[in-house]
Amino acid sequence: MKAMILAAGRGSRMGDLTNVTPKPLTRISNTTLIEKNIKNIRKSGIKEIIINVSWLGDKIINHLGDGNKYDVNIYFSDEGKDMLGTGGGILRALDLLDKDPFWLVNADLFCDFSIDIKKTLINDDLAHLVLVDNPEHHPDGDFLLKNGRVSVCNKSMPLTFSGISLISPKIFKNINKKVFPLEPILKKYASQNKISGEHFKGTWIDVGTKKRLRDTEYELSKKL
Repeated sequence: MKAMILAAGRGSRMGDLTNVTPKPLTRISNTTLIEKNIKNIRKSGIKEIIINVSWLGDKIINHLGDGNKYDVNIYFSDEGKDMLGTGGGILRALDLLDKDPFWLVNADLFCDFSIDIKKTLINDDLAHLVLVDNPEHHPDGDFLLKNGRVSVCNKSMPLTFSGISLISPKIFKNINKKVFPLEPILKKYASQNKISGEHFKGTWIDVGTKKRLRDTEYELSKKL
């Protein structure tokens, strides 16, 4: 099994912090956000990791190298200045991911979710989503979850997509555009009952702003 880390975003909500340092290399304690996620992926037993890069991507590539120091093999999908979006970035990297389902993780997460490499997609499912309680910055949520099935409605929903998922490459079948986000595709297939999910209640922070970076540092201080 392989994993992909999404690391191409501009990180503009972090303000001047990402002018010269890409958000995935934001430091927390003695490591960086992306390195923490690499180590979490490695704990699961996965050793093949694909990372897409764009904004200041050369700094991420130079910092991580080939992955040897993390006991993994890292392959980069360099989008240059294109910024293809979360969906477009995955589509471009499919040749590196092969045909089997893969775990997908956002680079800017601070989370203690444990990836299960024995997890499989059943029947015609195209994804399995890890969902969390709606955070303060996203009160309307993304999805509903009942009996392990993910769905959507026209009202506010109680759960938010964590940025962690098991994805089948088949979810991108018949997509001809190059630049697009992933979430509308997930909602499309959730409405067709083709996505499973689980509710994660552990530590999870989407480190998208300076405030949430401070929240992350606070969570780390409690563990020391």
